[in-house]
Amino acid sequence: MSDQTNEPAQETAPADTLSSPDRPSEGQPTAPSVGEDMAARVAAAEAEAASLKDKLLRALAETENVRRRSEREREDTAKFAVRKFAGDLLNVADNLRRALEAAPAGQVADAGMKNLLGGIEATERELFAAFDRAGIKPVAAQGAVFDPNVHEAMVELVADDVPPGTVVQVFQNGWTISDRLLRPARVGVAKAATERERIVDTKA
Repeated sequence: MSDQTNEPAQETAPADTLSSPDRPSEGQPTAPSVGEDMAARVAAAEAEAASLKDKLLRALAETENVRRRSEREREDTAKFAVRKFAGDLLNVADNLRRALEAAPAGQVADAGMKNLLGGIEATERELFAAFDRAGIKPVAAQGAVFDPNVHEAMVELVADDVPPGTVVQVFQNGWTISDRLLRPARVGVAKAATERERIVDTKA
């Protein structure tokens, strides 16, 4: 029997199965490179900048809308702050016109009365000039087609010489302020005569 013992031979692993310290083993995630990390950060920064820009633009647009809305409200307040006061002055204008119509200047012989009427006419002119400066305008009525937006029909009058619906008489002048109705014109509106009305008119 030999003194030499039989030791099992050690098997050498293939070179390609050995793990390398410079290479991750199978199944281990690879660390991102410096270039990839920088690109990701740039993309995130660009996305955040775009989001901030969008928010800024929205905020600026909302601020502009608020500014315009406030400006319109101030303008409306300035335009219509005198609405009640102007309405009261319309009564003054009505009284001046009634005084002038009650005593036509051509039919007044008294010198003092003529001077008084002249003063009333001058006052009326000044009042109308003030109305015009404040944006208060008369409503077109006499001879106009009846418009329910600016006219108030008080009566219908038979009139064959104008089309039905025409304003043939004005009882009280109407006015607007800055293109909004201040007071409607009270008017009489033409209508076609009915057969019965024509018979009565013929007998008369």
